[in-house]
Amino acid sequence: MRDGTHRPQRTRRLSAAGWVQLAQALIARELVVSFGLPERQAAQLLDIAPSAVSQYLSGKRLGASTGASRTPERERAVARNAAQRIAAPSEGPAGGLEVVLAAARELAQGDKVVSSSAGGGSPRPEAANPRRERELRRYLHQRIALEQAAVGECMRLAQRSRDELTRAVFRQIASDSLRHAEIVASIQTYLERGLHRAFASGIRREEIARLIEREREAEAGLPQSVAPEFGGMLLVLWQSMEADERKHEVLLAAMLEHGLPPVSRAQRSRRTSPRARR
Repeated sequence: MRDGTHRPQRTRRLSAAGWVQLAQALIARELVVSFGLPERQAAQLLDIAPSAVSQYLSGKRLGASTGASRTPERERAVARNAAQRIAAPSEGPAGGLEVVLAAARELAQGDKVVSSSAGGGSPRPEAANPRRERELRRYLHQRIALEQAAVGECMRLAQRSRDELTRAVFRQIASDSLRHAEIVASIQTYLERGLHRAFASGIRREEIARLIEREREAEAGLPQSVAPEFGGMLLVLWQSMEADERKHEVLLAAMLEHGLPPVSRAQRSRRTSPRARR
């Protein structure tokens, strides 16, 4: 400008296809970056080619159309909600295309609202329940402090113990409390990114099922229980080991039910195809 003032460039308006492409790109990024899914699995959930996901992540495919993102916080909230509907549907499997189209319509409607506002600024997405979020984060912070205090107390008791078996019990409790504090801290990082759900990546459902079956076969070949042979601290330590084994079985079963991404339509079709059944 000759008068030296700077005027922002007008953002190019997107076509309907452009909004769909933008929605695909934003959702793909959430599935891979925030939910930790492999690019190939994200592509299956979105019913697009894996190469398209790679190009979306690198920013090559959208090109100048990303300039339409004038409310990045709101757009990420829309994409995160869509990604969660695809990867973790609460009411049965969600079709990738239907979710993408709904997100594209929501993005386009939000753009119209921003365009029609007279210098009012970009609207910020509101949390679903800000008070509940604050209470949850406060609780997690307190839980970490309690677990850390338990670590210190158990280590103190372990040092006072005069036999190795008692020290082993207190050290085990201290180790468990320390691990619990680390788990809660990891959960906190996900909440700070707006994620209340995440899935295991790089692990197949069949591998977990095989591990559960192997554990059960191993236990079937052992005596029912040898705990009655022990007493005192020997019995305490043996029961702690058996409790860990039961916990492992519960964790693996929970991973199968809650921890893995739902099977995509492409995966279901491959499993039920005549060639797959041979």
